[in-house]
Amino acid sequence: MASSVNLNIKHRGKRIKTLPSQVSLQASESTASLYQQVADLINLSVHRLRLSLGQDGSEVVPNDSESTLASRGIADNTDLFVKDLGPQIDWRTVYVIEYLGPLIIHPLLFNLRLTNPSPAQTLTFYMVMGQFAKRELESLFVHRFSNATMPLRNIFKNSFHYWIVSGALLAWFVYTPADTASSDTSPSVLMVLGVLLYLVGVTMNTYVHLIQRSLRPAGTTQRRVPRGPGFAWVTCPNYMFETVTWVGVLLVSRSWSVLLFIVISVAQMKAWADKKEARYRREFPGEYVWKKYSIIPGLL
Repeated sequence: MASSVNLNIKHRGKRIKTLPSQVSLQASESTASLYQQVADLINLSVHRLRLSLGQDGSEVVPNDSESTLASRGIADNTDLFVKDLGPQIDWRTVYVIEYLGPLIIHPLLFNLRLTNPSPAQTLTFYMVMGQFAKRELESLFVHRFSNATMPLRNIFKNSFHYWIVSGALLAWFVYTPADTASSDTSPSVLMVLGVLLYLVGVTMNTYVHLIQRSLRPAGTTQRRVPRGPGFAWVTCPNYMFETVTWVGVLLVSRSWSVLLFIVISVAQMKAWADKKEARYRREFPGEYVWKKYSIIPGLL
């Protein structure tokens, strides 16, 4: 016979007026059911909530249909801390909005600023458009997210990187007659090398994303140890091939604005990859092979 679990509900952070003092479930019920019951009682979206066993936010309870209260060590009379994360937005929507910026800004500035673009400027334009069109398609049809939403306020910070840095800033300085590459009238060795790196980077980045998609069955938050091209060298080969893609764009454009975008992007990807490396080590201690480098072999 299933045992009943009574949980003491307490606030963490901003006070929720309608928060009950206690909820009751069966030990065999999922943690997703716990989230849903709390959400229904306080009339908030389940995605706005973070439940934890630690008052400081530690020991987060996952919103997972496959984890039960018993399997997470949640027993009768346990204290459960509830935090309201504030208004949320769907991750897929965030990605679509972020990548839409360059797809709008680059055609606009390319056509407004240039009447006779050089081959390098034209090629850079199509490379950038191709890269962000690919990202949009992956966001819609490939990516599966471990978290359904993110705080709404973060969309402004995230969009700045794409709308301003890779959008307005990059386009403004690339699509100008004064640009370093604009005097080229025929393909150079650097341009050919840049296109080759771009094609390799885009192709392999997409392939790695498809591998990552296969690791998480639809509708779950399941994680598995990834294997495939690049995974033996670095933690996140998708970031490695993303970097290769943009180095290709840099060789074609020869613009400092592209270099700036690469530096900022690599710094951010390095931070994300280090967190993923730590998570792999923690979640798969006997299976995952630790990596010394997270995104660039022998360097980062």
